[in-house]
Amino acid sequence: MKEVKTILTTTYAVHPLKGSEDAMGWNYVCQIARNNKVISITRENNRAAIEQFMVAHPSSTFNNITFLYFDLPYWMRFWKRGNKGALLYYWMWQRAIPHFVRKQKIKYDIVHNLNFHNDWTPSYLWKLKKPFVWGPIGHHPLIPKQYLKPYAANYLLKDRATWLVKNFFWKCSFSLRKTARKADFIYAMNSSVGDKIKLKPNQHLVRPSVATQDFGFDIKPTEKFTIISAGRFVPLKGFDLTILSFAKFLNTLPPEARKDCSLILVGKGPEENYLRQLIKREGISAYTEIIPWIEREELMTKMKDASAFLFPSHEGAGMVVAEALSFALPVICLANCGPGEFINSTCGFAIAEQSYEGTIKDLSDSLNLLYTNPKKHIAMRAAARKHFEEVFHWDRRGEWLAEIYSQLK
Repeated sequence: MKEVKTILTTTYAVHPLKGSEDAMGWNYVCQIARNNKVISITRENNRAAIEQFMVAHPSSTFNNITFLYFDLPYWMRFWKRGNKGALLYYWMWQRAIPHFVRKQKIKYDIVHNLNFHNDWTPSYLWKLKKPFVWGPIGHHPLIPKQYLKPYAANYLLKDRATWLVKNFFWKCSFSLRKTARKADFIYAMNSSVGDKIKLKPNQHLVRPSVATQDFGFDIKPTEKFTIISAGRFVPLKGFDLTILSFAKFLNTLPPEARKDCSLILVGKGPEENYLRQLIKREGISAYTEIIPWIEREELMTKMKDASAFLFPSHEGAGMVVAEALSFALPVICLANCGPGEFINSTCGFAIAEQSYEGTIKDLSDSLNLLYTNPKKHIAMRAAARKHFEEVFHWDRRGEWLAEIYSQLK
């Protein structure tokens, strides 16, 4: 009979109705609860949404979940406003967790620092003297300089300054080194983690952090060739490359064929005006639609009717990639330590980081190959769906974590 353990997690961001980090926190907790009991420590501001959701959507899985709510005193957090100061507050919050846990006098078998998902902020759960799991952890890589040229200089300065801060922690933080040394298992979300933190081969595994549920989908031919992309309109996401490569692809087609091609951008952000100007300058306004941020269910509907997902992002993760694969969309991205490691040649194209113009050409050529070779397109769609089922379904994360926990004594 399988031993059921109690996993104590710190889940700073967890919300059943939000996306990104909050959604990942919620889904990881639910996946742990499929096979073990979980005590999840999160912030007080998540309580109402969690409790309302669990009442409105009863599930036997919830019987294995206990949420504890903890915040630092107001005098230690009055300065925090939304995302401003979040990282500093997270560090302070995480540092106070061991004392909070001891006061609860609860029983548990394993401790797991579940999020934030960065590899340059230390954890202090090892102080609880239980088997300690850290991760998923990772980082956004340095954005190659050529991809920031179209944007204001402050983006390059901010990216480089952030990189210096990360490197300071990687090289100089005694607490970070101790976290890595004390961890019984480290879940690295991409290969670059091992480049920055010295990890023992038997101490960690590299596996994508993102996943998604199965919305149910049958592959069917599409009448139009619709390219979709989604995210915040910031340089990190590479939407300028998306627009320019689509424009280049469109210009290779005869005028009568263009009417069946379109680009859908879902999102909003500070660079929206620039992107709209770029669309107008390239003369593709009639073929391009920008949809302000929409509910996740509506985005999934848009993906169902699309032909491919174009995502030349420079980030180290990207939940939308998992979602696109679930709808059998071939993914066109950059060959980096983020989305580039999520796909393989059967289900997408990972374009080498190179000159700005060369990147646009290769992204465009990938679109052209899908458009002009229907058999390859269908084969890649089938492979994308298979890749989702084998790697990016949330249940695969739950099964894998259960296996890791079972090995810890």
